[in-house]
Amino acid sequence: MANILIIGAGGVGSVVAHKCAQAARRGGALERVTLASRTLSRCESVARSVRTRTGFAMDTAQTDADNVAELCGLLRAVKPDVVCNVALPYQDLSIMEACLECGAHYVDTANYEPPDTAKFEYSWQWAYADRFREAGLTALLGSGFDPGVTNVFAAWVMKHELDEVHVLDIIDCNAGDHGLPFATNFNPEINIREVTARGRYWERGEWVETDPLAFSMDYDFPDGIGRKKCFLLYHEELESLVTNLNGLRRARFWMTFSENYLNHLKVLGNVGLTGIAPVRFQGRDIVPVQFLAALLPDPASLGPLTKGKTCIGNRMRGIRDGREKTVYIYNVCDHEACYAEVGSQAISYTTGVPAMIGTKLVAEGVWARPGVWNMEQFDPDPFMDDLDEYGLPWRCDALP
Repeated sequence: MANILIIGAGGVGSVVAHKCAQAARRGGALERVTLASRTLSRCESVARSVRTRTGFAMDTAQTDADNVAELCGLLRAVKPDVVCNVALPYQDLSIMEACLECGAHYVDTANYEPPDTAKFEYSWQWAYADRFREAGLTALLGSGFDPGVTNVFAAWVMKHELDEVHVLDIIDCNAGDHGLPFATNFNPEINIREVTARGRYWERGEWVETDPLAFSMDYDFPDGIGRKKCFLLYHEELESLVTNLNGLRRARFWMTFSENYLNHLKVLGNVGLTGIAPVRFQGRDIVPVQFLAALLPDPASLGPLTKGKTCIGNRMRGIRDGREKTVYIYNVCDHEACYAEVGSQAISYTTGVPAMIGTKLVAEGVWARPGVWNMEQFDPDPFMDDLDEYGLPWRCDALP
């Protein structure tokens, strides 16, 4: 029976906590769960919700995820088998260091990003592969939805639907509406850094860079969502997928944004509030995007306000039995249904459920393999079964 430590008590951490409790109640490998973050009161609030909804009691703790020594003190006290990191991407490396020092497996949902540079890539974490392998520990990277489920979707299609994949388009649509003038559906600082960064996609064996949001397409989404405009971004799962999926000729990532969101973002950028370089103000340095994040609504507060659906999936074209074939594999998630179940909107839900599943599979030994791994490097079938079991049902349709 596994002992799990969750680090991070925001919207995603809350979903992971609720889902770990559900898994424990169903008699799985998860037995003891501790939720820790910098703010103890947040952990206690989530723990009360978990107990009210599921009857499961979890422990809480306070920790600074930037401080390896403090993290090690927590890990030695809790003695977790697996650490599920749903803190900020800036804290990935410090948590990985603590796991190595204290002998715990590691799972996260987003790759490392240095605080002072708007750049995210796996190189910093892939560099830990030898150390985790020598320690006999597993580090599972990117166990959210995108990255995460989208990686597993690709692996499942390659196992069951295509012999070769030539074109991959990952398409992320949030058709939800919270009714506020401007808010981000996950951490504001990370969201704005991601959207304002230069775009990048893979074609003919090399990366092609674009200006931010320079390319768009319309896509007709299923389940009544309809036609939406999608913009090309760079997203981290592309980095591992172009390495691990043989035969790829082109790989791109697309995300929908409303005109209202884009107009607000443009104005905020024009006045410098999306910048990451410190600015001197009244005798102290402030980072504009961090100040902006402090003004914006907490994404965890959007749950009771948000209506509508998300749809995230992969459109993949390739060869099956010598003939060209295109499939679309996807999940549709309802914001209001998520809030009714766990008290969070669908963006947190679609990240938190896969984080729990990845943690569960490592804890059960199903995906336990010493080293540092991305999601598509494991057998996709157990993960896909758990998606259906824990609230993210999926479909795979053949397309003309």
